[in-house]
Amino acid sequence: MRAIKTHLYEQVARIGKALASPKRLELIELLCQGEKTVEVLAAQAEISVKLASAHLRELRLARLAETRKDGKYVLYRLAGTSVADLWVTLRSEAEERLVELQVALANLITYGDDLEGLDRRAILKKAAAGEVLVLDVRPTEEYASAHLPHARSLPVDELKRRLAELPKDTPVVAYCRGPFCLMARDAVELLRKRGYRAIHLSDGIAEWRAHGMPVER
Repeated sequence: MRAIKTHLYEQVARIGKALASPKRLELIELLCQGEKTVEVLAAQAEISVKLASAHLRELRLARLAETRKDGKYVLYRLAGTSVADLWVTLRSEAEERLVELQVALANLITYGDDLEGLDRRAILKKAAAGEVLVLDVRPTEEYASAHLPHARSLPVDELKRRLAELPKDTPVVAYCRGPFCLMARDAVELLRKRGYRAIHLSDGIAEWRAHGMPVER
């Protein structure tokens, strides 16, 4: 019986081993945004293609990621939305327990606004009524994979030259890949400097969906 129990724990530990790498966690967060090639993942995680392939192999061995062929390309994806939920749970638990993480996250946002009090359902309701503009500042292919309802796609690297497209009389709620992503923070800083009323929504698609909120494709 002891051998059987040890084997069971060993199998569960495979998941823990796969998650015990900062870069593999980052790759999981990137895959929460949709399917990507190893080249795209390597570029976005700022690592070599060889290292990205090695990390992705570990995620596949733990059945956390899958692949499919699309012509000459191999696309990686999460094995299911439950993997995204696992990432959100793990990150949330770390934030709850680790003061160092709390301080690091607090340093990302240095401004306040009365819009900050809006919860997810209030944001959704106001977006539907046109009272706020929800801005998705991720790359367009991530927006196409899944996005918040009523969100408008405007990648952060295009924001500066396309500011005139945004109405100044409507508050902006910007989001990107989640609490560790800096694109929405940078977008909000630019918008505020240009006279827009804007806040940073820390949710990404995974966090939004994990709280039971709808997403669109």
